[in-house]
Amino acid sequence: MHKRNLKQILAILFLTLTASFAFAQKKEFRETTVDSLTFVNNRKTLNSLNTDVFVKKIFTKENIQIPYRLLTPKNNIDNQKYPLVITFHNSTRIGNDNENQLEPFAKIWLRPEIYNKYQCYVIAPQFSTRSSNYEKNREGIQISTPSKDVFALLELIQNVEKEYPNIDKNRIYLIGYSMGGSTAQNVLNSAPDKFAAAVSVAAVPDFSNLKKLSKKSIWLIHGGKDDENPYIGSLELFNKLSSNKNLTFTTLSNLNHNNIVIPFLLTEEIPKWLFERHK
Repeated sequence: MHKRNLKQILAILFLTLTASFAFAQKKEFRETTVDSLTFVNNRKTLNSLNTDVFVKKIFTKENIQIPYRLLTPKNNIDNQKYPLVITFHNSTRIGNDNENQLEPFAKIWLRPEIYNKYQCYVIAPQFSTRSSNYEKNREGIQISTPSKDVFALLELIQNVEKEYPNIDKNRIYLIGYSMGGSTAQNVLNSAPDKFAAAVSVAAVPDFSNLKKLSKKSIWLIHGGKDDENPYIGSLELFNKLSSNKNLTFTTLSNLNHNNIVIPFLLTEEIPKWLFERHK
């Protein structure tokens, strides 16, 4: 065999192994801690951002009304494609004021360094009642099921896609915390073929469509000390999706339900992870 051919074969093998490693299933434990000053400062930084660029809109279907905010890319060039991110709020943000749903995972997209580098459309819907409801299954694991408004959300997304045809339909992402993390899973289970990836933080899991999730890009994040939405739920989902090589499960061993989002607010880790995923 010629040396040149051998080098080509070795190069192909290296690239194949590298790609396989990059997208292999990942389970990690982080010993991150959050002190009270970091907690206050990180949230203060986000709360100081001007949210006026999130335009107020309302989606109505029959007797369902969903207020939502829409962020468009900073440049928004007509012939360029941009991802779409849907963020879901936790249960403390339930209402219809079209303000309160802009919690940290919605506001991170307003940080100047993120708004410039990770340009995208962002939809932040607000639910007037719980978007996910919880109950225990036969094994005693708490699971989540979507409300009827969540199914209407799929039509809301379609309407936004029609209004903005430069949305990249191969890069539509879901992200949420607590009830919002559960809702992100509900939506992914309801229409898995529509979405490229989901980040679900401190959620109650949805096991309803596991077969369809076997190849989806999913990042589960949970605090090891979470006693509100039990950590075991995310662990059980990870185990049930053991064949999914696109699944990442991050445990922050020292964090609980209330401080789990803090380490991600002033970094680009979540936007970077999402933007690397395509259908």
